[in-house]
Amino acid sequence: MLTINPYINFNGNCEEVFNFYKSIFGGELQLSRFKDAPADGMPGGLSEQDANKVLHVTLKINENTVLMGSDCPPSFPAVTFGNGYNVSINITDETEGQRIFDALSAGGKVFMPYQKTFWGAVFGMTSDKFGVQWMINCDLGQQK
Repeated sequence: MLTINPYINFNGNCEEVFNFYKSIFGGELQLSRFKDAPADGMPGGLSEQDANKVLHVTLKINENTVLMGSDCPPSFPAVTFGNGYNVSINITDETEGQRIFDALSAGGKVFMPYQKTFWGAVFGMTSDKFGVQWMINCDLGQQK
């Protein structure tokens, strides 16, 4: 079975972002920091501040859905958020889709309100307060 899971990089606030996502989606959060990795893995070493940044985090939302991320190490270029991607959520409960859309939209920017569409779904597009773009889709023919 093939699964594709989003992996999102951040500039030092990954832990805050994933705690926010856990408050919306629930699930199991596992986190490791740069200081947990072997010292020879980081050229030039790490400052105390960088050592406490997130090396890798997973938020297992359900059996098929894992959201992953990290803070960029100091040797990498800074993350720039843009409009080249969206994290897409497909859900079978319109009310739960609205809850998720509203939670992700808080402090962000709504591009398309969560509403019924011509293709038989309830759909919305937003960015969250961290600049990550989301699409929430509930196919009305697939509702529980």
